[in-house]
Amino acid sequence: MSTSSIVDEKSHEPLLSILSTIVETACKLQKDGHRVVIVSSGAIGVALGYMQMERRPKHLPQVQALAAIGQCKLMSLWDQLFMHRRQPIAQILLTRNDIADRTQYLNAQNTFIELIHMGVIPIVNENDTLSVAEIKFGDNDTLSAITAAMVQADYLFLMTDVDCLYDSNPRTNPNAKAIEVVEDIGDLVADVSSAGSSVGTGGMATKITAARLATSAGVTTIITRSDKPGNIANIVTYAESKKAEELAAKRSSRQGSTDGSDSLSNSTSNLTLEDSSLVKKAVVNEASSTNGAVEPKLDEPSRPPLHTRFIPDLHPIRDRYFWLLYGLAPHGTVYIDKGAHRALADKAGLLPAGVVEVEGNFAQQEAVRIVVVQRKSRGSFEFEKEDPAPFEVGRALVNYSAAEIKRIRGVKSTEIHGVLGYADSEYIALRENIAFGNRQSRPTTPSRMSMSHEAEQRH
Repeated sequence: MSTSSIVDEKSHEPLLSILSTIVETACKLQKDGHRVVIVSSGAIGVALGYMQMERRPKHLPQVQALAAIGQCKLMSLWDQLFMHRRQPIAQILLTRNDIADRTQYLNAQNTFIELIHMGVIPIVNENDTLSVAEIKFGDNDTLSAITAAMVQADYLFLMTDVDCLYDSNPRTNPNAKAIEVVEDIGDLVADVSSAGSSVGTGGMATKITAARLATSAGVTTIITRSDKPGNIANIVTYAESKKAEELAAKRSSRQGSTDGSDSLSNSTSNLTLEDSSLVKKAVVNEASSTNGAVEPKLDEPSRPPLHTRFIPDLHPIRDRYFWLLYGLAPHGTVYIDKGAHRALADKAGLLPAGVVEVEGNFAQQEAVRIVVVQRKSRGSFEFEKEDPAPFEVGRALVNYSAAEIKRIRGVKSTEIHGVLGYADSEYIALRENIAFGNRQSRPTTPSRMSMSHEAEQRH
């Protein structure tokens, strides 16, 4: 929930009717067997009203002070509303710095999991009292996507001031068409002219970025109206019904080759825990059938409220690789040639021979961007900047600092000691510490092709 969703933009007073509906919706979802996490902005907006300030200040210490004031008020309000439903809640405040360390990331993840198992609804916000530009998520849309990936959520709802995405601005173009399903964000052509409000930081562009992050982690992402949070339950019901239909169709398609029991087992092998509840209903129908056919009778779901649904990737990036890509803030860039890129795609590590250039000032074990470039000539450290243009393929944790990589770029691994006087590793980055922004980020044993490429670079 953005600040503008729960705080009046002019009076800076909390929108109690919206907050109450959110509470009712969350409690209903919990009762229906779902588990809910709320990512809520609004601390600074609430503080503006409490301190009788007309506008958000620009001076960072003032903003941080307001965040400290408003967070107390905001959580007190959430607690009072949930208390009427006897629903326990918990506060989790994060900065990017809190999850930059892998151990801290896992600690945060374990805290979420334990709270969810206890039936508690975590309410998450960025810790704006401590955040500075270098360690900020930037907006709560991004924070919500990272949180959704951390808890391996089935759905992420991004609430905004319109029903869904449109191909043009519906406020100025009466013929604007709604975009209800997005299967590939890369092909998306939508109007993103909606900017952040005067009390918040997000806009439609940040929501699409958040959807990209979440869907890459396998999370179905939905954009819908913030002033009608009750729609969430209806949309979830519709989506779950569609899942059940797809599951029934999958089982029916397999009946020709196996019996119903085996078909059911096979069809559920890759399902999430949330899907399992749908499977149990189908098992009951199968057991009561006189002929053994698996044809559960499912009611046709009514059409849900207007929304945009982003389909998750078929091969999601999970856990450590998502953390490498999106949990860490990059401190610089390592430019590599196409040969090194092919080796990485074949699950090899990054060797110094494939490095063309280094940008930024980073230390060992810090995150960097990996960008592929075309060398102007063999062995040259100059590269084409327009044709073809450099393109980022992923992130990595490096074994050497920026200064060290500049000294050993282009050399064979066996020559590192001779250049530096020491050799902490033959790799600039180990394959397990490299994540691509697609399915190729999965590490496996290096193929023969990549091993031969490495051998050539070493010797």
